[in-house]
Amino acid sequence: MAGTNPRNGQTGARKVRVVVAASCAALVLAACGSTKDTASSAKDGGGDGKVGVILPLLTSPFWQSYNDYVPKMAKSEGVDALKTVNSNSDPSQQITDINNSLNQGVKGLVVAPLDSAAIVAGLDQAERKGVPVVAVDVAPDKGKVAMVVRANNVAYGEKACEYLGKQIPSGKVVQIMGDLASVNGRDRSEAFRACVKKNYPKLKVLEIPAKWESDTAASKLDTLLNANPDIKGIYMQAGGVYLAPTLQTLKSKGMLKTAGQKGHIFVVSNDGIPQEFDAIRKGQIDATVSQPADAYAKYGMYYIKAAMEGKTFKPGPTDHDSTIVKLPSGILEDQLPAPLVTKDNVDDPKLWGNTVK
Repeated sequence: MAGTNPRNGQTGARKVRVVVAASCAALVLAACGSTKDTASSAKDGGGDGKVGVILPLLTSPFWQSYNDYVPKMAKSEGVDALKTVNSNSDPSQQITDINNSLNQGVKGLVVAPLDSAAIVAGLDQAERKGVPVVAVDVAPDKGKVAMVVRANNVAYGEKACEYLGKQIPSGKVVQIMGDLASVNGRDRSEAFRACVKKNYPKLKVLEIPAKWESDTAASKLDTLLNANPDIKGIYMQAGGVYLAPTLQTLKSKGMLKTAGQKGHIFVVSNDGIPQEFDAIRKGQIDATVSQPADAYAKYGMYYIKAAMEGKTFKPGPTDHDSTIVKLPSGILEDQLPAPLVTKDNVDDPKLWGNTVK
């Protein structure tokens, strides 16, 4: 399935609603629907050929889930995807992986960049070979990509800030940050910091730069808690890598109190993995922002198919509850929905984290 259902009169696009409905019924997707983006066809391409899929890492349950979704979504979207390649958290290895895929003769690439600046070298190689690229989860600083499939990461930081701010009148809160070489780490960190400063000035933000590394998060959190045993809240920017070490560190210090208990430390996360949902149900953490692993895989495949057929897109709303925006770099980004999950909606069957066994 690769056609679009445009609103501005183009013809010849394939209708996708039936296939999408079947996909939604089978996989209970959180963000379903055909793409009504204002798309146009730049050339008459068949959209055929192998597609390389480059992962950033596989040590996180989030990326493990995305990896599991890739072949399912490739099949539903009519994409001939090669076996995924894991770059093992190494930006230079990711460039090598891209070059290796290009040397295998792929006609399209779906890449989840590790480093927003470093990935440009790989994008330049693909452009020289005339191979379209779709970026998933992280937007490159520059370079040519057909689309970035991503949620609004600024909203992640703001949602975490608003939740903690409403629970904690004053005191110290910690944000365990991601890699600031990634636009995701920068967006979440800056948004959380700015929101607290503007809306909750009685909160003091302490920061842990953890680079998406679980060991780093655990070690630095342990040190920080020794010096600041009066912490009242924690914002983890990636539950997939920070959940287990954070809970273990709190437990080892006798600070893991469940919601409602005296001394409970409010914890907000990002990812929406099943382990976070279980922790919410147990009262160990309080909320998470559900980053749509299923929709990342689905629309990554959708857009690479469209790009291989020569289709282009314009900013504006889609019919899968998202909006395509133009970034300052000029790159287009489809910002997919990423809801806040708390004890009130943690059992919602539409959340992808509740469909993973």
